[in-house]
Amino acid sequence: MLTLFLAGFPEVSSGAAPTVTDLIATLAVKGRAPKTGYTREQFGPAWKDVDGNSCDTRNDILKRDLLAQVFKDRCVIISGTLPDPYSGENIEFVRGVGTSNAVQIDHVVALSNAWQTGAFKLTVEKRTAFANDPLNLLAVKGVLNSQKGDGDAATWLPPKKSYRCAYVARQVAVKAKYGLWLTSPEKVAIQKIITKCPKQLIPIS
Repeated sequence: MLTLFLAGFPEVSSGAAPTVTDLIATLAVKGRAPKTGYTREQFGPAWKDVDGNSCDTRNDILKRDLLAQVFKDRCVIISGTLPDPYSGENIEFVRGVGTSNAVQIDHVVALSNAWQTGAFKLTVEKRTAFANDPLNLLAVKGVLNSQKGDGDAATWLPPKKSYRCAYVARQVAVKAKYGLWLTSPEKVAIQKIITKCPKQLIPIS
């Protein structure tokens, strides 16, 4: 049996890429810690240019996830089309007051959720990396991002049922990478979804 180690993830004994089932078994299960002390600023400047490419993280994710992109400059997209993973709809993005919010960048593991499941113990530098990690970011339909809030898999799931396996796989990958824990209801919800896709692999980016 080979031991696979992905950078930033716990070791998982497997002869292939780890599945969600493999990885979820490595995560601690606890109740949510108090929200005391949580602010957005605890996760560093919003949309920091952490990769040093001179474009902020929000624009990097729009560039990754939108189709038919029209650029203002090397970094800024002024329009494009989002194949929204959460709804399955195509959402038109037009940058501007009153229009940009049609597409929002979702923290798959919400910052507040992360704070209450272990991120309060991390350094500001580590939390800044978490808030800007492409693994934890998806461009999505704005209304759904607002509906989700800081919910976990026990309280909110994408309406597009065929995407739910990939969605919880990303949540598990993020929590494993940053040493966060699951709540008991969250783990139960994830395991229920994964029974329908037991070979679901974890994403690494």
